[in-house]
Amino acid sequence: MKYIDLHCDTLMFTGTSRQKNQSLLQNDIAAVDLERLKQGRCFLQFFAVFLLDESYFKYVDIEPLSDEDYIELLSRHLKQVVADHPEKIDLVSAFEDILKNEKEGKLSAILTIEDGRVLQDDLSKIDYYYEQGFRLITLLWNHENCLGFPNSSDPRVMTQGLKKFGKESIEKMNDLGMIIDVSHLSDGGFYDVADISSRPFMASHSNARSITNHPRNLTDDMIHVLADGGGIAGLNVAPHFLREDNLENVSGIDDMVVHLNHMVDQGGQDFVALGTDYDGVEGKFEIPGPQDMPLLFQALDQAGWSEDAIEKFAYKNAMRFLEDIL
Repeated sequence: MKYIDLHCDTLMFTGTSRQKNQSLLQNDIAAVDLERLKQGRCFLQFFAVFLLDESYFKYVDIEPLSDEDYIELLSRHLKQVVADHPEKIDLVSAFEDILKNEKEGKLSAILTIEDGRVLQDDLSKIDYYYEQGFRLITLLWNHENCLGFPNSSDPRVMTQGLKKFGKESIEKMNDLGMIIDVSHLSDGGFYDVADISSRPFMASHSNARSITNHPRNLTDDMIHVLADGGGIAGLNVAPHFLREDNLENVSGIDDMVVHLNHMVDQGGQDFVALGTDYDGVEGKFEIPGPQDMPLLFQALDQAGWSEDAIEKFAYKNAMRFLEDIL
């Protein structure tokens, strides 16, 4: 079964590595590389540039950079891989590119920014990053920024909506055809996006809060709102999003199936997609990387899903969404 993954943080490792043999082509420092993506039959991978704080710069062992310089570093890294291996991978700027690449047997890559803080109250920066090849912005990460407020266990934070610039940014992204991603956004911000956006939007890596009561997951009402507007949500393989009281920090296939069954029950078969969050989460993974993704499709088959339903989850829903936006 071929598939699309809406979110990974792999560039954080391959784009900062000082070792030439630890590249996006093949590596052992991350969960994702081109060889493993091909092995698992992924044909479109979203690559996030996750904006780091000081502790993360220490984690990847590089000197702190400005957000702009860090985005340039990682995007240049991906573009160089594309230039070096044009027979293997191509950067997507329009929906037609995906169809062309698949026909030619290439992996399609979409560049994304995780944390809209880099916009700094300047709408022209959305134009700039669009021109640089970015096609999605995850509005928030775990901290307040110029757009709004994050998912939080604090109800006072969670209910706060988008700021004025955040609302203006939604309209700007709609005009450009830039994908709006509400994973990490507060509940109040989610509903503001739903009210303002004239186009479908996505939660690229979020699960069901009714199953696992974590603020990063979607409530049933959010699932209804997102699905009714033509949006999608990508299943996240993070252990603590999949199961509460997960003391062994295990990302289990059975838990994934439980979340997907609930998300389909609430949002329909056209709602679910895959957004692994590989290289942005830690734990013990029954599906440790893209090479093992067929295990999830086999589990869905054994759980009674039809082939069409599995295909919708694996890639058809994401393709329908992307055709609407790009």
